[in-house]
Amino acid sequence: MADFDNYRKQLEKQAASKTQSIKAELLLKFLNIRDDLLRALSVAKKSKTEPVVIEGLEGILRNIDSLLSSEGVREIETVGTPFDPNIHDAVAHSARDDMEENTVTAEIRKGYMLYDKVLRPSLVEISKIVKNSVSDTNKEPDSQGG
Repeated sequence: MADFDNYRKQLEKQAASKTQSIKAELLLKFLNIRDDLLRALSVAKKSKTEPVVIEGLEGILRNIDSLLSSEGVREIETVGTPFDPNIHDAVAHSARDDMEENTVTAEIRKGYMLYDKVLRPSLVEISKIVKNSVSDTNKEPDSQGG
């Protein structure tokens, strides 16, 4: 009887996992549609499209955002935060001396979490410290001597 109960619990766990996986795939498709809608809205604003069209696109965007939020999707914070390879994908770096190394300086594509799991990682640019000339001259003799 205990074996049967354990088997039943395992099946329920597998079914719940499969359901979450299917849900994540579907929500990713909505995120892609959201990205396309944001691009269309940007083009519409730049090309001086009729205000009623822009309002309609903004209304659709609010509906998509509401749907995503109700399903547990939230944006990943990026700019100004330390780089975290679990939630960010670094695709570029910039030489900066005004912030700590490996700080996110720009967001290329928004990332999202589904509850406590990464649904889509953020594509980001991170900072790299600019070496000053004093430290470079100190390193030259070492590299020539080694």
